[in-house]
Amino acid sequence: MEHMDAVVIGMGPGGETVASRLLAAGRRVAVAERELIGGECAYWACIPTKTLLRPPEARAGADGTAGLSRPALDWPALRAYRDQMIRHLDDSAQVKGYQEQGALVLKGQGRVTGRDPWRVEVGGTEVSTDHVVVATGSAALRPPVRGLDDLDPATVWTNREATTLTEIPRRALVIGGSAVGVELGQFLARMGTNVTVVQRGPRLLDREEPRLCALVTDQFARDGITVHTDTEVTAVEREGAEVVASLSDGTTVRTDVVVLAAGRRPRADGLGLEEAGVELDRTGLVVDEHCRAAPGLWGIGDATGQALFTHVAKYQGRLAADNILGGDRTADYTAVPRVVFADPEIAAVGLTESQARERGIDTATAEADLTKTLARPWTYGTDPRGTLGLVADRERGVLVGAWAFAPLASEWIHTAALAIRARLPLSVLSDSIIQFPTFGEAYLIALENLDL
Repeated sequence: MEHMDAVVIGMGPGGETVASRLLAAGRRVAVAERELIGGECAYWACIPTKTLLRPPEARAGADGTAGLSRPALDWPALRAYRDQMIRHLDDSAQVKGYQEQGALVLKGQGRVTGRDPWRVEVGGTEVSTDHVVVATGSAALRPPVRGLDDLDPATVWTNREATTLTEIPRRALVIGGSAVGVELGQFLARMGTNVTVVQRGPRLLDREEPRLCALVTDQFARDGITVHTDTEVTAVEREGAEVVASLSDGTTVRTDVVVLAAGRRPRADGLGLEEAGVELDRTGLVVDEHCRAAPGLWGIGDATGQALFTHVAKYQGRLAADNILGGDRTADYTAVPRVVFADPEIAAVGLTESQARERGIDTATAEADLTKTLARPWTYGTDPRGTLGLVADRERGVLVGAWAFAPLASEWIHTAALAIRARLPLSVLSDSIIQFPTFGEAYLIALENLDL
C-alpha cells in the first residue's frame, strides 16, 4: 500500500493548518474528510454566523449613529451572500487546491486499521503512514427532551440548520444560553422572530463573570427576547402546525422551530482508535502537552475536548505540525480569548474572579464604564454601551482575567490576552500609551480602579 509521511483525518481549520504546514515542508500528506474540506467552521458555524450577524448589527449601529437613517434589511440578498460565503456547500475548489499542492485527498470516513506502522482506511483505500493526526471536530449535543425525536426534523435545528436557513421563522425556542444560543437568538430576534431562550443554568453564558452575564441578559431584554433561567425544556409535542414545549417552571412555549444550543461533544469515536489501543474518555481523544496521543498519533481541535474554539484548533494544528517536523513545542492555554459575536460584542480571557479565588489567588477586581470615561464610545454611537472588567493577582502584580461588553471587543480583548500570557506587570500596562480615541483606552481607566 502507499506510504505517507502523515495522514490528517478531518479537514476543518485545525486539520487544514496541519496539512498546509506539512505540505509546505515537502512532506507526503494524505487528507481524509467525510463531509466538506473546511469543516464545521467554514460551512455551518463561524463563517455563516458572523456573516448573518453583521447586517442586523450594522442596522442597529445606524440607528445610533448621528445623521444616518435606518437602513432596510434585504433577507434574500443576505441569504445569497451567506451562500457565497459558505461556498454553496461545495468544497470542490478546496479538493483541487490540496491536490495541486501534492496531497492525496480521500473523501469519506477515515478509520485507523493498525499501528506499527499506522494504517488508515478511507472509502476502500488504505495507506500506511508515520503520523496520524485526528482533527475530527465535534457535534451538537441533543438534550434528552421527551418528544424531541418525534418532531418533524424540519422543526428541530442544530447550528447547521440555523445557519443555512432559507426563511426566517415567526417563532423560535432556543434550548441553551451558550455562545451559539446567544448569537443565533439575537440574530433571529433582530430579523423579526419572536425568540424564547431556555437556559438550564442560572445565567446566560453562565461560565463567565456574573456581571458580564447580567449585561447580556439586559441586552436580550432590549432586543425583546424572553429568557428563562434555571429552567429546562421537559417535553415537546406537535399540536397542529406548531410545537408546544413544556418547561420545568410550569410554563409552556409555542413555537415554529426548536433550536438546539446546549453545547457540543468531541467526535473522536468510530475511528478505530480504541481497537488500536488508544485511550478515549468523555472529553474525546486524550493528548499530552505536545498534542500527542501515542507515538505517531496526534490529536487537535474539538476532538481533544480542549477549549472547543476554532482558534484553539488552529493553534494546536501549528503546534502538532511543528512537532511532527522535529520540533518540541508544548501547548499553553493560559490566555485563550472567548468571544460571542453578539451586539455589543462579548469577550473574555483568562480566569473569572471566582476561578481565581478557587486557585488561592489574592484577587483585585475593577470595572470601567466606557461611556463615562472615554470619548470613543460617543464618536462611535449616540447611545453607547460598554464595560470592561479586570481580574488581577495582587501578589504578582499581573492580570489573570478580563472581560468586555462593548463594540469591537473581539479585537481589543487581545491586549489583555497578551498581557496575561506574557505575565506583563501591571505597572507596564498602566504606563502604556494607547491611541486616542479608542476603546483600548478603557484598560488605563480600569487599571486605575484596581484596589491593589
